[in-house]
Amino acid sequence: MPKGLLSILLLVVSNVFMTFAWYGNLKLTQMKINTDWPLILIILTSWGLAFFEYTFMIPANRIGSQINGGPFSLMQLKIIQEAVSLIVFTVIVATVFKGEPIRWNHLVSFVFILLAVVFAFWKTK
Repeated sequence: MPKGLLSILLLVVSNVFMTFAWYGNLKLTQMKINTDWPLILIILTSWGLAFFEYTFMIPANRIGSQINGGPFSLMQLKIIQEAVSLIVFTVIVATVFKGEPIRWNHLVSFVFILLAVVFAFWKTK
């Protein structure tokens, strides 16, 4: 598998864990599962999920980075990560948080972020 594709796939998996680490507690609250949990328990649970985020994010960055022979500059890796993050977040919101609307202005924002990816790969010389 090409390093660039492997790096992006690892970023997708990483961002699934990240999204649940950051926002999963809100779904649990919505489902009335963690309404009486102390905040420290919610934080520790999120940290536990974030561990798995890092187990995919670090290899994604190492494999994808030009520093280690990958195809992407650091700036390109970061912009790809942000685009992947928003795509994963949007899919999770649409499937898990079904009451959360996705409006036209959100879609326009995503187009601009995808344009940022295009510009990050634009050859200036």
